[in-house]
Amino acid sequence: MSDLFGATRTFVARDHALIAPDGHVPSLPPGWTGAEGVVLISPAMNGPRFCQYLVRAGDGCAAKPAPSGVERLVYVLGGEAAVDDQTLTADGFAYLPPGDAGELRASAHAELLIFEKRYEVLDGSGMPERVVGRLQDASSEPFLGDPDAVLATLLPTDERFDMAVNVFTYQPGAALPFVETHVMEHGLYMHAGQGVYRLGESWYPVKAGDTIWMASYCPQWFTAMGKEPAVYIYYKDVNRDPLNLPA
Repeated sequence: MSDLFGATRTFVARDHALIAPDGHVPSLPPGWTGAEGVVLISPAMNGPRFCQYLVRAGDGCAAKPAPSGVERLVYVLGGEAAVDDQTLTADGFAYLPPGDAGELRASAHAELLIFEKRYEVLDGSGMPERVVGRLQDASSEPFLGDPDAVLATLLPTDERFDMAVNVFTYQPGAALPFVETHVMEHGLYMHAGQGVYRLGESWYPVKAGDTIWMASYCPQWFTAMGKEPAVYIYYKDVNRDPLNLPA
């Protein structure tokens, strides 16, 4: 955090946002007990079609199921959590489809990253099932053949799922091979390391703890810098007709 009064790295634009920890204000959606946190991205920003937030667990941390029609992915950044009798440790995750009544609990001092989205039913496809896993067991491969940029896919890619959550790991100096511009929007959390993100025509130094929102068709590019790998966890909407996107 800068020691200059009135300074922040946070910047919110029409088609992207950088949310730095220096401006976090405690806030959590209803349904959580024994926890504090901050809503990082939400439709209140007049653009996003999903919600992303951090939860820091205290004693007796628990959450009610997501609201009706809402799917939820829980990623454990640190500590331990559980869904029913399935334990999640650091870099474990659980996807809870809409209507899943599983009991979500977390041990004191655990830190969770949550993505929530109103599920879009697709005629002719079944509903997605609960998915519980670990990053180390996820399908991973070099991105477009680059062994220094490895993409791990946490969820199945079939059309029952209308969200994807992936983990990207870059060795120092690795970069996206081109400036991406696409229909999917992103919610991103910097889990480790640092680098530079291009969003639109702006360039932002970013580091662990930062959050980025990218709207559909926001030009985007990243390079890892420093002496340790850069890791980010990101959401995107998938497998749905863009003519039917929710308002």
